Amino acid sequence: MRLTLIQPAIGHRIGEPYIRSWQMEPLPIATLAGLTPAKVELQFYDDRMERIPFDEPTDAVAIPVETYTAFRAYQIASEYRRRGVPVILGGFHPTLVPDEASLFAESIVIGEAESVWPEIVDDICHSTLKRVYRGIRTDLSCISVDRKLFRGKRYLPIGLIETSRGCQFPCEFCSIQTFFDRSYRSRPTSAVVKELEDLKGQKKLFFFVDDNFAGDMGASKFLLHEIGGLKLRWITQLSINAAHDEEYVSMLALSGCRGVLIGFESLNEANLRLMNKQFNTMNNGYVGALANLRKHGIAVYGTFVFGYDHDNSGSFEEALNFAIEQDMYLAAFNHMTPFPGTPLYKRLEAEGRLRFQTWWLDRQYRYNDLPFIPQHLSPEDVTQGCINARSSFYAWPSILKRSIRNRSDFFMFRNFFPINAMHRREISMRNGYPMGDETVSAELIETT
Repeated sequence: MRLTLIQPAIGHRIGEPYIRSWQMEPLPIATLAGLTPAKVELQFYDDRMERIPFDEPTDAVAIPVETYTAFRAYQIASEYRRRGVPVILGGFHPTLVPDEASLFAESIVIGEAESVWPEIVDDICHSTLKRVYRGIRTDLSCISVDRKLFRGKRYLPIGLIETSRGCQFPCEFCSIQTFFDRSYRSRPTSAVVKELEDLKGQKKLFFFVDDNFAGDMGASKFLLHEIGGLKLRWITQLSINAAHDEEYVSMLALSGCRGVLIGFESLNEANLRLMNKQFNTMNNGYVGALANLRKHGIAVYGTFVFGYDHDNSGSFEEALNFAIEQDMYLAAFNHMTPFPGTPLYKRLEAEGRLRFQTWWLDRQYRYNDLPFIPQHLSPEDVTQGCINARSSFYAWPSILKRSIRNRSDFFMFRNFFPINAMHRREISMRNGYPMGDETVSAELIETT
């Protein structure tokens, strides 16, 4: 049996290459490959960097779907369905909007796929695919990652590792809390250590892709202790409360952590309360947490969002100045996005403030467009404010200024200028990026 796995792009713009910083190894694909019996002939194509050979023989196609990749995933699914090939869609988006996703596939997976993937593969073999598969949460000991499908593809040289799933914080805008019902689980430490040992000679930098590495600080401290002797260099994303624990930050540094992504979101406390993210202001707030990380040589990638109810025209410059003053290694300045199924989406829908009911399917919608109507700014003001903040943060005077306090680790400093230059180049490339491939004119095929 032949089974094809596809990683969809957000879309494709005529005459332009895909966004380079979006080209990391797709870990969900490797997880599915690791659960697939050896007797199955697997094929994998990454829509972000290669053409998909739709006419190549295959018995079924499986596509992991996020909201930003949904329209392109449906385009790909339609091409295969025109050829009589059954399609299975899974991931965050089909779980959040199953009725929509089921229109574009023979089968959908709601929830996590690990518990139902062997059944799906068996059903493909016997031509008995069900319309819906409902995954149950496992203890993550079943995860088996197989990266052989990635050989020969030009991904960013970063090894992606999952040590846990979920987040217990109730942030209004976050699809993570909706998908996982605010649960948090850690993988067995021995499994994580073995995976790192197997990859150590192949990767110079690892990214622990956990939704919140510090979701269970006791479990992660044990992991930090166990990987300390591996002499790794790694980065992750975590909630800012962990940065106030000096013992924890010290353990991060000693185990090889060189950078963390932190969602600051807003400098406005009223916004943070509305987001259900008031824990961001605990202890000495942002400044104290950043000083603690800097003390231990850990770089910061800070993310900020705009368009919330208490934002005004000065919010962009305030966040920009803060990020530069704090010498953040990288920073993102994005508009708030109402993902389907989240409390934010439901609130904006109830208030009649959505500009696009399903922005991810609207052919008029483009990356950087604001999908809703803010309280005190126009949608265009928010879009332009984000672009201006990015342009100023990644201007050369800012890059040079920030480099001075980002020299604690030679590897990170050596890569500081190339990474910042890449983000600088991509500011205009990202703006107005289409949802879906704009060269495709064929209609989507829906299940009747």
